[in-house]
Amino acid sequence: MFTRQGHSPDVTLPRILGIEAVGLVEEAPGTGFRKGEIVATVMGGMGRTFDGGYAEYTVVPASQVLSVQTELPWEILGALPEMLQTAWGALHTALEIRAGERILIRGGTSSVGLAATALAKSAGAFVCSTTRNPDRAVFLRSHGADEVIIDTGDIQAQVRAAYPDGVDKVLDLVGTSTLLDSIRCARKRGIVCGAGILGNEWLLTEFSPAAAIPTAVHLTTYAGTAADLMQMPFDTLAGQVAAGRLHIPLAKTFHLEDIAEAHRHLEENEAMGKIVVLT
Repeated sequence: MFTRQGHSPDVTLPRILGIEAVGLVEEAPGTGFRKGEIVATVMGGMGRTFDGGYAEYTVVPASQVLSVQTELPWEILGALPEMLQTAWGALHTALEIRAGERILIRGGTSSVGLAATALAKSAGAFVCSTTRNPDRAVFLRSHGADEVIIDTGDIQAQVRAAYPDGVDKVLDLVGTSTLLDSIRCARKRGIVCGAGILGNEWLLTEFSPAAAIPTAVHLTTYAGTAADLMQMPFDTLAGQVAAGRLHIPLAKTFHLEDIAEAHRHLEENEAMGKIVVLT
């Protein structure tokens, strides 16, 4: 969606969009992959410097293709690569989540936010999730959130009222419009990770680190790459999804000929969960 709107950098046109895909190998000479093998791929230039996943056939470098051992249906498997890679990487690489910690997930009803909630809960963390819509609080709780905060854009007072010392970790998926407020929600030696741009604001203006970052609060980011998919325990997580131990919400599926409607659905903020397009 951001690429179509003109926000993604370094896109050469014309271009088939789509930064992730799952499917079956058709041909892969000299790579070790077999015809019919189930595979997944994300990023690495897909949909930006070469054609991406909005197609029946997608050609990508073998170095960014992951073989997957699963019997999940396509609509479930198709929801996983980018969503799980981002949520897993942000939690485990950037935030170093630990059992017993309190984590604030800002942008909780997004697909990555819901995946992060499921993964954080499986890691033994206490999850406080945010939504701008009070009607979605029950939905968040039903998908694992221990506590829900209605996000007005300035929630540090609410967080500090519940946790005077601040929370241990913050995953901000909204972006620069809320990041400075998120920093104020973390305790000393807590970690804040910016890993999303749901707020459609890309830059921080008039950012003074000394004024914005409290003493001993750590600020980092997470922007995963194709290599990160290869290094994460994707098969293990897919197995947990198949066994029902890890719940990944699927919002809606579309067929490729309905891709314009899928984009409208996304832009109108109707989706609570992952949108998947089937060819």
